[in-house]
Amino acid sequence: MCGFAGFFLFDDPPGREAALRLVRTMARTLAHRGPDEEGVFAEEDGHFALGFRRLAVIDPSPAGSQPMVSACGRFVLAFNGEIYDHAELRAELAAAGHVFRGHSDTEALLETLARHGPEEGLARASGMFALALWDRRERRLVLARDRFGKKPLYSARLGDALVFASELRALLRHPLLRPARDPEALALYLRFGYVPGPRTILDGVRRLEPGHLLVAEADGSFRLHRWFDLVAEVRRARAEPLDPRSGEATEALHALLLDATRRRLVADVPVGLFLSGGIDSSLVAACAAGAGAELPAFTIAFAHAAHDESAHAARVAKALGLCHHVRPCGERELLELVADLPEVFDEPFADASALPTLLLCRFARGRVVVALSGDGGDELFGGYTRYADTLRLHRRLRYLPRRVRRLAAGTLSLLDTDLLRALGERLPALARLKPDERARKLREVLGASPEWLMRAIVSHHHDPRALYRLGREPEDPRWAGELGGIVPDLPAWLQLLDQLQWLPDDILVKVDRTSMSCGLEVRSPLLDERIVLLSWRLAPDAGGTPGAKEPLRRVLFRLLPAELFARPKQGFSPPVHTWLRGPLRDLCEELFAPASLREAGPFDPARVRRLWREHLEGWVDRRFELWNLLCYVLWYRRWCRAARAPEEMAA
Repeated sequence: MCGFAGFFLFDDPPGREAALRLVRTMARTLAHRGPDEEGVFAEEDGHFALGFRRLAVIDPSPAGSQPMVSACGRFVLAFNGEIYDHAELRAELAAAGHVFRGHSDTEALLETLARHGPEEGLARASGMFALALWDRRERRLVLARDRFGKKPLYSARLGDALVFASELRALLRHPLLRPARDPEALALYLRFGYVPGPRTILDGVRRLEPGHLLVAEADGSFRLHRWFDLVAEVRRARAEPLDPRSGEATEALHALLLDATRRRLVADVPVGLFLSGGIDSSLVAACAAGAGAELPAFTIAFAHAAHDESAHAARVAKALGLCHHVRPCGERELLELVADLPEVFDEPFADASALPTLLLCRFARGRVVVALSGDGGDELFGGYTRYADTLRLHRRLRYLPRRVRRLAAGTLSLLDTDLLRALGERLPALARLKPDERARKLREVLGASPEWLMRAIVSHHHDPRALYRLGREPEDPRWAGELGGIVPDLPAWLQLLDQLQWLPDDILVKVDRTSMSCGLEVRSPLLDERIVLLSWRLAPDAGGTPGAKEPLRRVLFRLLPAELFARPKQGFSPPVHTWLRGPLRDLCEELFAPASLREAGPFDPARVRRLWREHLEGWVDRRFELWNLLCYVLWYRRWCRAARAPEEMAA
């Protein structure tokens, strides 16, 4: 696992030495991703340069160093990630007569790309990756990301240059890039708590989407191409349904889980695993033990019993014979990490679960360089309660004609306070809200389509323009029913939405940044592409139960006693609502001061003060809105304060 940065100049190259100086400066901002080694490459006239920071995991010798030049001398590769089928790729190339210099997965990938071309070569590779492939003969650059977006890659067209990097911080070291914010991206952030791709918070900077490659030619032309189409693959998988309750399905999933885990155990450095005691991490741990691996397991023990799963994790570790390392964690330790968030995430990010994830990664890094995780289980097998919540709401509302629902939504604002209070008593989820908030929520529910119901459930700020008038949310066809023709049943539709947005832009960003901030590589067996596609053959309309993760349970109960998991899904979300009223109150008072809000947004100070007052007085739980703003203002102060964005100047 590593990081890279580079640029491709279409005119007026600066010469090799100047190019090397600049690309080395960019790459050194990524030293946390690759603490073991630095490498640079530049063409003689400096029109192309590539810098690399290495975390040596497979073949730590100089034979695995990057940027790596192909045996034929035509191609140069910088690659961040791991190729799990590199042994198979190597065997195929060796059978064709290729002689390898070392045993790194980088060399196997590079020679596969050189032999088969970018698209076919990527299709043969199983793994997590972002890469830059430079064709010296054709003066052509190919940037590519893996199928599901496990590894990041950003790019920007700056005049006659294309610059690219693993993180935004490296792009910011290029003299042509200034941190001007994208108002539409900020509006999206306010809604979701992260910026959905391909946008980024910086104007003109784009995140290459999962399964895509970008080809840049010497004449300055570009071609964006989807080399892996998840939606098309889902359509094909669902054409061959498999009953998830059948022995055939359980056997197939079990075999894939074992093989995916076995592949991810290959490393020339110490490997461990995260263990929460839940279904996903326990299944990965059991598969690793089944493959004969004796791995250390790492768990965080939280002070509050309601959030602590360490006792469950200990029972799983004992059953599997794992060496179990537990890190006690008090509230104060998590609070101290809040100040680190804008450094770890160089783009606004408001998923509070990043705090315990960061603590866990730092704990594990003290003993291992690679850790296996259970990420992906909820998204693939319906583990989130929001799927069932949305389905239940939709089923209740669909008996009302759409015209009646729209009419009811339009007249709610005319109802008096007593009637709204009565409605709240009949709908407990609304009982805590003030009357005007209650009316707004009811209007959203009555007037919403299924995908918009879930959008309302996952939103932080339900009306970003009321807070930030400079940004209007762009339309996204995925949230407007586009996927309905592909997966017409609602639970699967919602899961596909999550796999296209929530998974790559929140979950995998969180895992990548928290782990790589301390030089730890995290591998996710459940996100093996073969398991992802099998999960769609086992979709809910084929007999599954939304939210039950039944196929995973059936495999798990082959490996561990079922009584270890006879409890509701727990998870951990930091008590942000109490922090805001307590230990974070002084910080919030500073960040939410009118002058601070006008500078960072500009945001409407009166609206923010209202949200803040309602939360402090206990009228409404505003944790999501306020944590979202807190993370954004902290990010702004770290990355943008020195350069005022153009929209601020206009305002």
